[in-house]
Amino acid sequence: MDPSNGLNRSLDIVPTTEEKMKDRGQWSNKLEFVLSVAGEIIGLGNVWRFPYLCYKNGGGAFFIPYLIFLATCGIPVFFLETALGQYTSEGGITCWRKISPLFEGVGYATQVIVALLNVYYIIVLAWGIFYLAFSFSSSLPWSSCNNTWNTAFCVLPLLTYISVCICVFRRRVLRISSGIDEIGELHWDMALCLLLAWILCYFCIWKGVKSTGKVVYFTATFPYVMLIILLIRGITLPGASRGIQFYLYPDLGRLADPQVWMDAGTQIFFSYAICLGCLTALGSYNKYNNNCYKDCLALCFLNSGTSFVAGFAIFSILGFMSFEQNVPISEVAESGPGLAFIAYPRAVSMMPFSPLWACFFFIMIVLLGLDSQFVCVESLVTAIVDMYPSTFRRKNRRELLILAVAIVSFLFGLIMLTEGGMYVFQLFDYYAASGMCLLFVAIFETVCIAWIYGADRFYDNIEDMIGYRPGPYIKYCWLFLTPATCFGTFAFSLIKYTPLKYNNEYVYPWWGYALGWLLALSSMVCIPLWIIYKMGTAKGTLREVRPTEHNSNMQAHISVL
Repeated sequence: MDPSNGLNRSLDIVPTTEEKMKDRGQWSNKLEFVLSVAGEIIGLGNVWRFPYLCYKNGGGAFFIPYLIFLATCGIPVFFLETALGQYTSEGGITCWRKISPLFEGVGYATQVIVALLNVYYIIVLAWGIFYLAFSFSSSLPWSSCNNTWNTAFCVLPLLTYISVCICVFRRRVLRISSGIDEIGELHWDMALCLLLAWILCYFCIWKGVKSTGKVVYFTATFPYVMLIILLIRGITLPGASRGIQFYLYPDLGRLADPQVWMDAGTQIFFSYAICLGCLTALGSYNKYNNNCYKDCLALCFLNSGTSFVAGFAIFSILGFMSFEQNVPISEVAESGPGLAFIAYPRAVSMMPFSPLWACFFFIMIVLLGLDSQFVCVESLVTAIVDMYPSTFRRKNRRELLILAVAIVSFLFGLIMLTEGGMYVFQLFDYYAASGMCLLFVAIFETVCIAWIYGADRFYDNIEDMIGYRPGPYIKYCWLFLTPATCFGTFAFSLIKYTPLKYNNEYVYPWWGYALGWLLALSSMVCIPLWIIYKMGTAKGTLREVRPTEHNSNMQAHISVL
């Protein structure tokens, strides 16, 4: 069928006018792009998840599966999404529409995940702001039992029954109920912290890349200053070597456990922010000839390097705790919120000038979470604006859209600040943006680019942008290694699925698990449903997309026939 016979719908992939880029905006320079991506991918997971996974899964041996997943999935998909955004100059939905209308559902899936992520991820910022406010006191509240929220079981030293830090987190911050069916009252002080977090997020991105590009100079760099300070302080503490040994000592026998490989794969997807549309959105504001290949390689090494260094900072402190309390490292090692809001505060309370170190730590936590949060919001807004440019590229319309997204997300997030809110938060964290969802999306992303659009064709597009073709390894990853690895890991995650238990104790009611699976499926079903819809409504025959014309602007036509 001739693409020029009027039966095909043709779309220009690359903008051919300066007006479009002027309307969308561009990064003022490469550094703004690099810092924005760094701020997005280097987040809380680098500090509170990666070090614990190393300790849990064989220490230094964990780097073997981690690096394998990085090479076969992390870097290839990271580069794919960034290059796709730069080449199409479109957000997370319309970029897939232009590549292959049949796979537009991939874009919808990523934005559903991001929309859910925007609701619950910022809750951690609210907790961080709350703890940061506590840190500006001469005596940290979690260093004594002289608080109204402490129980009779709060004793010093912090070894018997419930520690002071657990009291603060569970009884002062969460004020947690006995189950998800007891939602209880809203904590208004925490709601104010959440409101402050959303205000900060809004003003970081309200002017698009003009404001985001300037904010990241601080939000993406200052956490490194804090991390270095905490690292230097940590390794000089007594017992630090004990913690570092547990962090790095290799136990090669753990590699026989499939769960170790599963943890490595999901950590790559979490920490590299792939399959969220964020990289596509950020890349879409690049100049067309920016060398995104070198940028991606540098950012990937920076991200993994930061995770590695953060492990030293965290486990040197945990080693100090183990030494001071004369207990095994396993009794003080925590992951996720437990590390940030229980274990680490308990550690700094044992140091001289503890409020100072607490301030440093929670400033780092807030900034790490803030730039990850506002980039996710920017990703969603960019996708919507690019879908309806005539509506939102008018005076103040984009700012109002960001405000609407912030208000709606804030209101939905309030349920997580009730007495039963932590149970809802855990459902979102376990199901909504789970490794299973991200792996599912990654399979279709690579299949679409490598097999439907064409890996060689996309390499031609990349060559047109950066002036040369990257080595063939990434192309073969897109074709074979990445989809196969993602599919295998996805299948394993289904086979080994275990229902969520809060704190490894609380079992959710059946409708709680149903809600969790609804959150997970809400993104995944977008892809097959869109394919069915498109096949049912397309006129003529369905044929693989192919380039029909190459010119100086690298224009191509994408068709559903």
